[in-house]
Formats: sequence, structure tokens, C-alpha cells
Amino acid sequence: MIAHSQRVADHVAGVRYEDLPPQAVAKIKTFLLDTIGVGIAGSSGAKVGDLATLAATWGAAPESSVWLTGQRMSAGSAAMVNAYQIHCLEYDCVHEGAVLHPMATILSAVMAWAEREAARGRKINGRDLIAAMAVGVDVSTMLGIVTNAPIRFFRPATAGGFGAAAAIARLAGMDARGVLDTLGAQYSQASGTLQPHVEGSPMLGMQVGFNARAAIMSADLAAAGFRGPHDIFTGQYGYLVLFEQDNHDLPPFLETLGRDWQILHMSHKPYPSGRLTHGVVDGLGRLMADHGFKPDDIAAIRAEVPPLVHRLVGRPNVSAPEANYAKLCLRFVAGTYLAKGGVDVPDFRGAALIDPATHRYANLVDVVLDANPDQNALDPQVITVTLTDGARHSVTLPHVYGHPDVPLSDAENQAKFYRCLSFAAVELPAVKASALIDAIADLEQLEDISTLIALTQAGSQ
Repeated sequence: MIAHSQRVADHVAGVRYEDLPPQAVAKIKTFLLDTIGVGIAGSSGAKVGDLATLAATWGAAPESSVWLTGQRMSAGSAAMVNAYQIHCLEYDCVHEGAVLHPMATILSAVMAWAEREAARGRKINGRDLIAAMAVGVDVSTMLGIVTNAPIRFFRPATAGGFGAAAAIARLAGMDARGVLDTLGAQYSQASGTLQPHVEGSPMLGMQVGFNARAAIMSADLAAAGFRGPHDIFTGQYGYLVLFEQDNHDLPPFLETLGRDWQILHMSHKPYPSGRLTHGVVDGLGRLMADHGFKPDDIAAIRAEVPPLVHRLVGRPNVSAPEANYAKLCLRFVAGTYLAKGGVDVPDFRGAALIDPATHRYANLVDVVLDANPDQNALDPQVITVTLTDGARHSVTLPHVYGHPDVPLSDAENQAKFYRCLSFAAVELPAVKASALIDAIADLEQLEDISTLIALTQAGSQ
């Protein structure tokens, strides 16, 4: 129904900073800092330098910047590179109910677009950025929340692109018709499957970049007067019909717009691996703390998980995995935690991928499908350990560490930010890191959000 699209467009065009509760504003700041930190860390990700060199050839105008290096290229290319940097380490925040990472597409596209606009004399302030991020998260997560279809397309790319397009349309001051045209152009470019996820291909993160770049193009097309299709969610060939197998119940969600802000339901990623692998790390950590056993005391590990977890990260442990495969393998991540005492960025690089101790522990893990009927649920999960002396210990996780009900504290969020900086391809000066934290904390007072971009660049003043 076109009315569904119209309701979304009205929400995007109508929201103002003043409409947001303080808790939502606080969460936007939290995940803005988290996402920028992860994006800076991603500057050292696989083939990022090669991607930036190539992307610069796809648009000669020096409109926007790559985070950290400051390399200049077209806004669309910068959005694509920064989106890849945000997602390539599997460290970016996630909305569990929607099964997607909305910030990678939204923030990369918005920042590149805003930097371009600032050079043209149109400055975007922090209050408008906050409102745009809120509606962007609402729109992208909507497309995962309203369906119980088993995920087939990569929602951080496909649905995430809609959030990015909505956020830019909001910043551009479009009316509801302009928003509809922008979202329609975005749907016409939406892409991204789970096949790279299955194979552990870095093209998974690139799909996020493709849709971030498309969001800028979509807003530009709408601003130039191009009409997009409007019945894009539940129409005859709408997104939910095709991408989600016509399994959806959209109207109840639409009733919550403007009241239940989805940014409040975002989860952190404490570890740089697939969010669906975090339960086994959380569970093992709790059991070892409660019962005092050591990794070498373990004879077997049983992870009882919902269908989504079993299907996407219950994959076999292989002897020499590629980095992206390892990050999305529950067994390998569990083995890493037991072998290293933690899970960190270097654990998915070089010799760490073939570490004998990691693989020995990984092979102790049995991933078991539970009876949960929800095809998109992350939890509950049950982690059971059998020790070499025959003792068994078990923990049920209603939610996994990082979930809004088991959140990272502000101090932990800031600690993660600084840890991310330590993995950057080049050092970000400490004075800039501190200034970036302060600018985000006082985001409402920022007159030009391109200031944030300058603070992400190692060499700029």
C-alpha cells in the first residue's frame, strides 16, 4: 500500500531534534563515537588501501574524505570506502531485532554527503545530524523488524541503504514527496546477498559500501526532480515482497514511529567478530568466572542456539580459514577466546588464523539448533561446558553482553573507542581523539558536522 510508504516519508520529513527523548539523543552520541572508532580501526582492514586507490578513480572531484587518511575523492566513493572501513572488522554496532548494522551505511553516507555540501556553502549542524540518524535507524531497522522470514539478503546493505537515504533526505530538508523519491531511487539500486557471508568474502563489507554510495546518488536524483517508485515496501514488487519473501506485518511498526525510537534498541559489539558469535564468548566467560575452571580443564562445549545463529555462524572450523570466515565461525571465535583470553582484532590476522591452540579448543565446540521458532532471534542461548573430570556447568543467556539490557557502560564505550584507535593504519593524534570525544558529547552545539570529519584525519589541521 502506498499509504505505508507515505507514513514512513512523513516520519522522515517531520522529525526534529526536539522530538527526541534525552535517552535517544544519548544513544545516538554513544553509537556515533563507537562507529567512528570502528571506522578508524578499519583503516587497517584487508585491502582498504587498494580500495581507496581504486575508488578515487571512480569520481575525480575531491568532494569528501576517507576517514583517518584524509584522501579526497567523490562523495559517493568516500561513502563507499568509509562504509567498508566501518564494517570490514565486524566490529560495528547492531540492531538484533532487525538483524542488521544500520550505522555503517548511515554514517558513511551522511558524513560524505555533508562534507560535500559544506564545501558548497551548506553547513549541517549537530542537531540536524541527531534527527537524521534517528530517522535513518528507524527506517533501516523497520525492514528487518517487521519480518520473520529467514534472512537471505544482507540486510546491513539492503535495508541499511534505505536508512542512509532517509537520513540524507532529512538533512537535505526534503518534504515527504522528496523523501519518497529518494527512497524509491534507493530501492532501485538496493543490493547485497548472504553468499559473501557464507564464503567469508570481504565483498560482504563492500555491499554495505555499494548501498552507502547509492544513498547519495538517490538523494541527488530526487533533488534533481527524478520521480522514484513510491509503493516500495509492500507494493506488487516491493522490498518486503521480494527481499523478505512476502513475510511481513508492517502496520503495527508504523504505529510506533515517533514513539519507540529504534536507536534505543541498538547493541554494541564488544568483540570484532560476528555478533552471533558473541554468545559463546559471553557464556564461557561467565562460566569460568563462576566456577574457576581453566581452558585446559574443558573436555567439551555445547552451544544451544536459535536458528539464525546456527545457520549463519554454526559453520565448521577449518584449519586455515580466511579472516572473514573465521570472524563468522562460532567455533573459531570460541577457540580464540579460550586460547588468548579474549577476542581482538589481531586474532583474525596472519598466523593467528592457524594457531594450533585456537583450533584445538575450537574443535571442542558443538553447535546445536534449539527449538526457537523465531527465524531472526539471537537469543536465548544455552552454553554448557563438560570438564575433563566429568563435571558439567551451564548458563542460559537471555541476552548477550552488549545488548541494551546488558550494555557497555560509557566508560567501556570510550575504552573501546581508544582500543580501536590503536589498530588504525596510522596514528590519530591524541589531541584529535580527545577533541572528537568532546565534540560528540556536545553534538547539539556543533554548527558544522564536517568538523567531526576533520577530527578523524591523522594529518589534517
